[in-house]
Amino acid sequence: MILPSKHLSHERALLTVGATILRRLQDPMTVSALWENMLCPAEGYAAAPMRYDGFVLALDLLFLVGTIDLQNGLLRRSSP
Repeated sequence: MILPSKHLSHERALLTVGATILRRLQDPMTVSALWENMLCPAEGYAAAPMRYDGFVLALDLLFLVGTIDLQNGLLRRSSP
């Protein structure tokens, strides 16, 4: 589930979803605002519809590896 496999497309792999989250999380935002942002396809990219459980699992993965944190109800990229 973290990596793409024979039965899991690369669009649904948690690393791919996590990378998309990091690209879209330039400024701090709430989880719900980020979710709405993720539902809008990027320019020139027609992604398959994302499921909320995959989005939350990708957030969990990013938090566990220390790339995002939650402060005052806002998600933000962690400083290096």
